[in-house]
Amino acid sequence: MNRIDLDGRVAIVTGAARGMGFAIAQRFLQSGAAVMLWDLKEDTLREAQKKLSAFGDVQAEQLDVVDFQVVRAAADRVKEKHGRIDILVNSAGIAGVNTPLADYPLDVWNQVMSVNLNGIFHTCKAVVPHMQSGGYGRIVNIASMAGKDGNPNASAYSVSKGAVITLTKSLGKELAQQGIAVNVVAPAVVGTEMLQDVTEEQLGYMLAKIPMGRMGTVGETSGLVSWLASEECSYSTGAVYDLSGGRATY
Repeated sequence: MNRIDLDGRVAIVTGAARGMGFAIAQRFLQSGAAVMLWDLKEDTLREAQKKLSAFGDVQAEQLDVVDFQVVRAAADRVKEKHGRIDILVNSAGIAGVNTPLADYPLDVWNQVMSVNLNGIFHTCKAVVPHMQSGGYGRIVNIASMAGKDGNPNASAYSVSKGAVITLTKSLGKELAQQGIAVNVVAPAVVGTEMLQDVTEEQLGYMLAKIPMGRMGTVGETSGLVSWLASEECSYSTGAVYDLSGGRATY
């Protein structure tokens, strides 16, 4: 594993109890950062904290990114404890259901938007002022190739991830002269627990579009995110980084 220099940095990772979020948090710890894990599921979160404690300074807080007031209070506590917030990674997300748009349940549509899009808006809104006060920050949002291409029978997920890409571009431009870089990673299929919510037909469709013929790994994701979260990522903001095994065409 190549070690990215994150010594002394303070990071928040959402959706950190499993999957990509967990792998990113571990990579950050191994690179010298102090990490705050945010996740909705208390039991899984505490187990993740226990496992990650072997790698460095890790804390955890159970919260729902859908609730802005809760998110803002949690961000304020991180700043109070560490005196700074340098890195925010938005990995929390849900898949929704696989069904034609005409049959898509309204409540599930709203839930996907609330978590995947509003959740990132909330965390950025809460954390950016702390980064501005320190004159430095790195924000990495996790989107999806579905947000660029649009996967059939996954309208809510595709729309939410497309909006995350646009939000990232907008915020990156806003903060471009303030020492804060905002970028987004768009993976194709990555082997995580979220695939439990995807049908075999949908998974086959996605894999068939990948020239490498395989899923990505959480380790490959964490490597890219770690560089984007580092000081070395100094001339890239509002950019989309594909992690697609060759699927991406633009």
